[in-house]
Amino acid sequence: MALMYQQKLHPSIPFITSLTPSHYHSKPHLFFYSKTTRLFSLFATQPLPIFHSSSPIFLPFLQEEDEEEPEPEPELEPEPEPEQEQEDDDSKDPLRRFFESRTSTQDPQREGRLSLQKNRRSSWHLATDTDFEDEMVAGSGDEDSLEEENQQLGSENFDLGPLAEEGVVKEILQIARTLPQNLTLGEVLEDFEKRVGVKECVEVLGLMGRESLFMGCLYFFEWMGLQEPSLVTPRACSVLFPLLGRAGMGEKLMILFTNLPKEKEFRDVHVYNAAISGLMASERYDDAWKVYKAMEANNVCPDHVTCSIMITIMRKIGRSAKEAWDFFERMNRKGVKWSPEVLGALVKSFCDEGLKSEALIIVIEMARKGVFPNAIVYNTLMDAFSKSNRVEEAEGLFAEMKTKGIKPTSATFNILMDAYSRRMQPDVVERLLVEMQDSNLEPNAKSYTCLISAYARQKMSDMAADAFLRMKKDGISPTSHSYTALIHAYSVTGWHEKAYIAFENMQKERLKPSIETYTALLDAFRRAGDTQTLMRIWKLMMKEKIKGTQVTFNTLVDGFAKQGCYMEARDVISEFGKIGLQPTVMTYNMLINAYARGGQHSKMPQLLKEMNTLDLKPDSITYSTMIYAYVRVRDFKRAFFYHKNMVKSGQVPDAKSYEKLRSILDVKAARKNKKDRSAILGIINSKMGLSKAKKGKKDEFWKNRKKHVRIKNSTSSTR
Repeated sequence: MALMYQQKLHPSIPFITSLTPSHYHSKPHLFFYSKTTRLFSLFATQPLPIFHSSSPIFLPFLQEEDEEEPEPEPELEPEPEPEQEQEDDDSKDPLRRFFESRTSTQDPQREGRLSLQKNRRSSWHLATDTDFEDEMVAGSGDEDSLEEENQQLGSENFDLGPLAEEGVVKEILQIARTLPQNLTLGEVLEDFEKRVGVKECVEVLGLMGRESLFMGCLYFFEWMGLQEPSLVTPRACSVLFPLLGRAGMGEKLMILFTNLPKEKEFRDVHVYNAAISGLMASERYDDAWKVYKAMEANNVCPDHVTCSIMITIMRKIGRSAKEAWDFFERMNRKGVKWSPEVLGALVKSFCDEGLKSEALIIVIEMARKGVFPNAIVYNTLMDAFSKSNRVEEAEGLFAEMKTKGIKPTSATFNILMDAYSRRMQPDVVERLLVEMQDSNLEPNAKSYTCLISAYARQKMSDMAADAFLRMKKDGISPTSHSYTALIHAYSVTGWHEKAYIAFENMQKERLKPSIETYTALLDAFRRAGDTQTLMRIWKLMMKEKIKGTQVTFNTLVDGFAKQGCYMEARDVISEFGKIGLQPTVMTYNMLINAYARGGQHSKMPQLLKEMNTLDLKPDSITYSTMIYAYVRVRDFKRAFFYHKNMVKSGQVPDAKSYEKLRSILDVKAARKNKKDRSAILGIINSKMGLSKAKKGKKDEFWKNRKKHVRIKNSTSSTR
């Protein structure tokens, strides 16, 4: 009802309509085809009429938020050509043609906001306690689950359905489970010749793959090829290739593919798709392209799965959204049908480049052709909007999913929980957990990690620890991200002992600490000023060959320098320089602050010279730190000097900070000017003979003596 009311208030707001094939409306869609340029010329049929939902959902895909600075979007222009040919090439660009074929639609002057759940506020503040916090809680969202879902968009569904362990299949599986290390599966299957058929072989491969018996799959496939007649079929290849890819055996997969029988039945699109999918899973993208080229050379027609896999590979190797769109159009010309998998792969490519509005347009255009977004597509869009701090739009997509009857997944809720965790709203995350359970979805470790991170950002370590215990009580095993969030919660509240205990518990559970875990732990002891433990953790990192990041670097430098361990801080700079991490302006600001606190004011100009050598431009914090340092030791000459340099370089801090700095300098300047004025007047009066002669101490003594006698005499006469 709130959403319907919102639309009544803003009837001009664009939205994605509920596109269901059972109900249609004759009103024109928000976007129309150009008369001169036909988009998707392969499909000459009339577009499906559009059904407008009774509760339209707000999705602002034409206009950015007024108060938000728009993200820089990559140019999707063609490569520069000679000037005389540039105009023609631009007109042929498929992506330009796609967007220019839309008729102009008036954008609303002010976009309305969704009526969200209670306390899902639209204004928030990021934690400003330290510059280290963002990296320490990195990975607390649901990126892994979302990536797994996106992998599904670019791979074929090879699910074999329910497989029963019966008869000969059960016997082979039992042998594979208990096989001695010095034997291969093919060597112990002599008794099964002529007893196993093609169907049973596929079932054995599928069951062993589910139990991660990948080497057994490989040797069993080899045994299949040695039988007379051969039991190797295209279906068996379609099952085996993705399994080998997930096991990281891309090299063996490529050997098997190259040596496939030359019969026509193996020139099947499903075999090629399985090989490309497996090579993508093992990150052998060059080999995947070779398989695709072989597919074209053998005149094997690609399908929608081929298209989605190749678009996903293009995204992973850094190809642009424009190139993905070009490939998509080429597939259209080859007769490839559209599907949610293709739609999802395209949407992900556009969202990764920040082209969220264009991704929404693609969703609408494909829906007009009968290809409707599924939960994975919605999750991709929601994740893109939430990472851009546009949580209201993500909420709108979430509401639209439920309106269209699309059941949200665990990743859907985790995306929203991560967004509100970043907004420091743990109460909203708690309600989303309840809503998730009401939807018959069990919260996972990532769900609770979002809650722990939300409490950590609010510096509520007790509540974060309580959420961690609730997760374990529910039978959910913590991940390294969960422990990282808990360590960060203890760190920001000064419980460095508890942070180290959590780190030890993590190691006892055989969870490998990530670089974010080490950074959070280092920050805890940086705050506590415990340089000995700081050094011990750093040595443990080097022993485990964990490469630090710039945040780790700055944490160590600040921790050592603030405690007067300047040599150790310099050692950190040297060690990180060996792995290519050079000091930044922030690093030198920390060093300058530490030297000032330690009374090493004479070393600060030298640090400025080092910054100049490294082409690092001092900022307002650099100058302000030095000015305050010299004011504290009453060296006003240097303080005024660096204030002058700060103004000249244009590195003035914000108005409030600068007003405070100027008020201090003005007071010091007034005192200095008063003393200078008094000294100058004294010199002038002395030279002109206007100054009074100074009396010596002897004169002062006799003057006071005479005054005392006079007072005494007057007192005695009165008596």
